[in-house]
Amino acid sequence: MAADTTSITTTIQEPSSTETPFYIPATGTATRPRRTLKHGDSFVVVDSHGDIGASPGGSDGLFHKDTRFLSHLELRVNGQELLLLGSNLRDDNTLLSVDLTNPDFLAEGRVLLQKDLLHIGRTMFLWRGTAYQRLAVRNHGDRPIELLLSIHFRNDFADLFEVRGMHRARRGSTRQEVIGPDRVLLSYLGLDEKLRSTTVAFEPAPSELRAEVAIYRLVIAAGEAQSLFVAIGCDTPRERQVTPFFIGLRTARREQQTATRGATTVVTSNEIFNEILHRSAADLQMLMTDTPEGRYPYAGTPWYSTTFGRDGLITALQMLWCDPRVARGVLHRLAAYQAKTVDPLADAQPGKILHEMRSGEMAALREVPFGLYYGSVDATPLFVLLAGLYGERTGDFDTVEALWPAIEAALGWIDGLGDPDQDGFVEYRRASELGLANQGWKDSYDAIFHADGRLAEGNIALAEVQGYVYAAKAALAHCARRLRRIGMARRLETEAKELAKRFEAAFWCPEIGTYALALDGDKTACRVRTSNAGHLLFTGIVRPDRAALVAAGLSGPQFFSGWGIRTVAKGEARYNPMSYHNGSIWPHDNALIALGLARYGFRDAVEQVFKGLFDAAAYMDLRRLPELFCGFQRQRGRGPTLYPVACSPQAWASAAPFSLIQALLGLELEPRRSEIRLRQPRIPSFLDEVTLQNLQLGAASVDLRVRRHGDEVSLEVLKSEGRVQVSIVAS
Repeated sequence: MAADTTSITTTIQEPSSTETPFYIPATGTATRPRRTLKHGDSFVVVDSHGDIGASPGGSDGLFHKDTRFLSHLELRVNGQELLLLGSNLRDDNTLLSVDLTNPDFLAEGRVLLQKDLLHIGRTMFLWRGTAYQRLAVRNHGDRPIELLLSIHFRNDFADLFEVRGMHRARRGSTRQEVIGPDRVLLSYLGLDEKLRSTTVAFEPAPSELRAEVAIYRLVIAAGEAQSLFVAIGCDTPRERQVTPFFIGLRTARREQQTATRGATTVVTSNEIFNEILHRSAADLQMLMTDTPEGRYPYAGTPWYSTTFGRDGLITALQMLWCDPRVARGVLHRLAAYQAKTVDPLADAQPGKILHEMRSGEMAALREVPFGLYYGSVDATPLFVLLAGLYGERTGDFDTVEALWPAIEAALGWIDGLGDPDQDGFVEYRRASELGLANQGWKDSYDAIFHADGRLAEGNIALAEVQGYVYAAKAALAHCARRLRRIGMARRLETEAKELAKRFEAAFWCPEIGTYALALDGDKTACRVRTSNAGHLLFTGIVRPDRAALVAAGLSGPQFFSGWGIRTVAKGEARYNPMSYHNGSIWPHDNALIALGLARYGFRDAVEQVFKGLFDAAAYMDLRRLPELFCGFQRQRGRGPTLYPVACSPQAWASAAPFSLIQALLGLELEPRRSEIRLRQPRIPSFLDEVTLQNLQLGAASVDLRVRRHGDEVSLEVLKSEGRVQVSIVAS
């Protein structure tokens, strides 16, 4: 994943905690399901009741810029926990609605208030650093009800890495104070000398307000409803007037509608798949964050709600056909934070593209190295690749020209410090023991290994990274020609061809019928069957005859579980279907593989991956594909097995269905010729038709429908604006 993974635990028969400092522990099953809302640099994790920290097993809290601004929020009536009727997240992720009722209230064996007479509707949303809640209390009885409603709250101002399990020897100082009849201020002066504060405001003012509880003494007439409002602001001025609940909600929805205009929408004949697509689109929209450089897809919640280079780049690649604006924002932001100097703690070298950005106290104090962290070997070639493909997809060479200094700096790193022994392969080795040991997308400490299970050591050259470099230079060569940099275009084309030859000689392993996972520091191949070879298909570096062998392996039972392609083939030394990277199934991994299979014409294999992930998503909560799930073999009548600490939503998992649509339809977009081509399109048996609305190409746009007729498909252009030609290519 794009992620550093956090805690200082050790496991039996595995290396010590010093080798796994960023592992995320799974400490137990949550007793209540969790729901997440996000807006901008803030997100909140609540349980099914709408509470925070009231039930064990979750990573609850209101978080803002990598700090928890509220660690506990609990609603009680007459001192008792309420009964849950239901909890629903709005389809567009803007609002969480919880329906609660009262239990039997007893005293000395007598029922003072019968259950189910009170209905408490709890609705909440997050907007501009403030979490809003409305409590609507209705009496369904035939007489007045007196009750004591209490809202308990507190905060620890924990850094996100503390929440994830890291221990700190010292912390700053906290303070709680009632600053008016309707609000409380919680504050924390960190060791970084930064003051962080949480304002908890109530409307109307409570009957009694203390630093950790607000108490309302209510009398509700028969059939009457009363509403109470709570607003929890992160680093808001203590004197600022709180935006009323309904005004904030309307504005938040309006902003979201404005932001989503212009993207292509996909509608199919299968309602379940439509729900999957709708959830994916809503999750991507929720994860999109306005930054000074443009909108950026934050990687995922709860652990990765920040700028991640690799995740943003791959998400943008997946969305390039349907919303190239994502790529533009990603490219501009990563160019702005491109490394300029050497910093071993941050794994920074001139030209490298950011891996991760953090703004919490621990990052500021460098207790963790992730303030601006560059420990990613693949983000830099992926940046160049995205820039090249963005130019090809959009014809917006003005943007590519503006990015050219960053592109050239990235190429300089790829050919220079990124290849320390100058053997023609990009390699990594962490510069600091505090950094990530492995720096590809499979960044677990044990993800890169030899056939006998030994971990790879030294400067490591990952297979897929060489593919990314090849594809980046090939794509950028087209842009260089359009920008009249003919000499550079020729050089890039030559370098790509030479890399492909070197790669085949060094990485192909005939005894396993696929490419090595990596070369270690001794240039010894890690002869392990992994999904990384599928990324090579995506890049186009693979020889056609060997592509057929790779595709056959990935489609076979050692890789394909019935739900998707495993990261490591069954039977390999470190295969474990419950592991993070050594046998699990990642939707984004499968989506890139599907694009690679489509590139080489393996349509049956594309359909197999598509159907597996569709079936898996149909079992998932909210029809949401998570970051990953376990790689156990599919069994009749049972859904896939979940991975306990997977992020959900996760940007590149949410983008996976859109990549699968592109692979399935064989979409090719060429603005220079005003052409949209569907190369060998395929519609799987569970779909009858797929409709693309507002598919844009330059200044033109088109709505089109693809229908299945047995094993054949037909194309219908429903609407077009501007000059554009749409066709099916049979081979």
